[in-house]
Amino acid sequence: MRLIATSEANLGSTLGKAIYNDNGQILLNKGAALTAGIIARLIGFGIDYIYIEDPDTADIISANPVSEELRVAAYNTIQTTFQQLEGNFNVSPAIVLENSAKEFKLLIRSLIKELTGSKELLNLLSDIIIHDNYIFTHSLNVTLYTLAIGLEMKLSERDLEVLGVGAMLHDVGKMNIPHEVLMKPGRLTEDEFKVIQEHAEKGFEILRNVEGLPLLAAHCAFQHHERLDGTGYPRGLKGQEIHLFGRILGVADVFDAVTSNRVYRAAMLPHEGLEVLYAGYGTKYDSHVIDAFKRAVVIYPAGLSVELNNGCSGVVSSQHKGSNGRPVVRILQENGRRVQPYELDLRQHASILITGCDATAMGKNEQ
Repeated sequence: MRLIATSEANLGSTLGKAIYNDNGQILLNKGAALTAGIIARLIGFGIDYIYIEDPDTADIISANPVSEELRVAAYNTIQTTFQQLEGNFNVSPAIVLENSAKEFKLLIRSLIKELTGSKELLNLLSDIIIHDNYIFTHSLNVTLYTLAIGLEMKLSERDLEVLGVGAMLHDVGKMNIPHEVLMKPGRLTEDEFKVIQEHAEKGFEILRNVEGLPLLAAHCAFQHHERLDGTGYPRGLKGQEIHLFGRILGVADVFDAVTSNRVYRAAMLPHEGLEVLYAGYGTKYDSHVIDAFKRAVVIYPAGLSVELNNGCSGVVSSQHKGSNGRPVVRILQENGRRVQPYELDLRQHASILITGCDATAMGKNEQ
């Protein structure tokens, strides 16, 4: 399979992976021929990248260590709980969350188990999903990234559970922000941005009153927008004033925000999202957290077209756990000339570097 930008797909191209909705139902089967209408609908649904079938890369598979069943169960729990909170003035938010606390903890334990037992790196691009609500999806994605970082940093099982619950509920304060502000396609006014910023403290106030949830989970909501240099919100904390969990959440939250399709901009690819984090390496974001993130999460997804500094180009075929910045590349061209495909393991060739990535060419030839 090759990963391409949906907008660059050729008519008649064959879909390489099925497309699902948030409830795990297949909306478009693998093997479907792409028509102009289908391509337009996918773009309208916010699907920026898709996998297509290709003879040179037919055996390349993009996998995710989290099962479809568990992902759907987690998403549905987040959706149900958050919707009960949204605009519900008859029941205390704390009571709603107390009723769901046990289920959240069980989900986190299951996610930890699957991530721990898998040989695959976390690759959320491997699941092509049409989302109905960004907040629900974002909450799950951030949880997965957070747990992957925590596992890489060798946090205890207890800490992972608290961190995971805090991550899953980190944006709960957004549920009573006016929809027209939260989903505004244009630039926010100063007043609107202040309304958005309130979600961190609102989330903390909700979660700290939930019996059965540790106070540290509430601080995950409170601190996920704080930055090492003091430029974050709501309190402008600096350096070690920010709890490790807040620093982990900050990295996971930003990465998912920039690599997800939003109403005001298209999604970045993972390596582009990593560049955003590296722009704040050690200044805005904890360098140790970013390093752990880079080791735990796929940066160059299988199927991504890459160019190398030796004049070769090809498609990423697999990654190495712990050093996925040096993937295995299936070389298809040398100095612009097509060659018999062969595998080049960049981990074995220190002088060969990825100089460019392109998900568009293959189709044609922080709130």
